[in-house]
Amino acid sequence: MSELRFTPEHEWLRAEADGSVTVGITPFAQNALGDVVFVQLPELLPYQRDAEVSVLESVKAASSINMPLDGEVVEVNAQLNESPELVNEDALGAGWFFRFTPADHKQLDTLLDQQAYDNLIAAQG
Repeated sequence: MSELRFTPEHEWLRAEADGSVTVGITPFAQNALGDVVFVQLPELLPYQRDAEVSVLESVKAASSINMPLDGEVVEVNAQLNESPELVNEDALGAGWFFRFTPADHKQLDTLLDQQAYDNLIAAQG
């Protein structure tokens, strides 16, 4: 598995061997949300950075997932339609939301690395 990158909104990104990038929410985010009961997945379309692409609902609140970088969504995790609890059970694995092809792979370097993300969580503590 390659190195994860993170957004300040608690999304994780992982570059895949085929050039796509997988996106999910961090364990910190899923713990804050509580039990996820519904996930609206994005359409297979191009999106601009920060566009709302997905919505998840939990027993506590609804939350938007925004596109972390410019790119085109090329795959969604259809398992979440029937089993949204995968987000709680395996946030960094089976609970991923979508894969996209970034317009510019170099933009990944602008996101938080593990240490910067850990510092962000500690500051929100």
